[in-house]
Amino acid sequence: MKIEHKLYWGVGLLSALILAGSFFIPSQPVSDSDRPWHIEHPAPDTTRIFGLTLGRSTTMDAEQRFHEEAKSSLFKSPDGQLAVEMFFEQITLAGLKARIVINIAVPDAELQGMYERGLRISGSGSGKKITLAPDDANRVRTLPIASLTYMPSVRLEEVIINKRFGQPAQRIRETRSGAVHWLYPQHGLDITLGNEEKPVLQYVPPGDFDKLLRPLLLNGEPLNQV
Repeated sequence: MKIEHKLYWGVGLLSALILAGSFFIPSQPVSDSDRPWHIEHPAPDTTRIFGLTLGRSTTMDAEQRFHEEAKSSLFKSPDGQLAVEMFFEQITLAGLKARIVINIAVPDAELQGMYERGLRISGSGSGKKITLAPDDANRVRTLPIASLTYMPSVRLEEVIINKRFGQPAQRIRETRSGAVHWLYPQHGLDITLGNEEKPVLQYVPPGDFDKLLRPLLLNGEPLNQV
């Protein structure tokens, strides 16, 4: 039984490595815009990732890009902050399946009305989740994307992250969870790596990077460079 267990574990590990390798060194031609390290800056303080320009492209642009309809939700944090997110449950880029979440830049004056018109409220891990009314769901599809979070389906080793994205400007470990954030302010990129967790890559315009950095500094500790 122990031998069989080791065999299954070894096969599983090999499959994961093959899948990750096919993503980073694909066998078929892949568009540069499908790669998460292909980050462009069309203008100062703008970020273009996966063919979408943060602050300009909309959910409708993302739906055309990913060939999938996004699901919308309005979230209310315990401290009363409202935010709209659009979810792509499963897309495939460069041969790798992933989830993508985009945060929508909804004017503050509209958020409260969307909350009051919400159809259903349910609890979530970080507050309340509100189902938007149909008109509001259509409205947010026309508004700019404020940030984009990419969650690939496989774990990636630090050596691969370092090779593809380069040396981070700073690394910060969360005090509570132990997750380590690799920070690239010039690209507006935060890569979160957990011990056994799959990576989470969050992209914002470089000018908004302090919004990511401030809570990390309050709830974490800087690490020496790798």
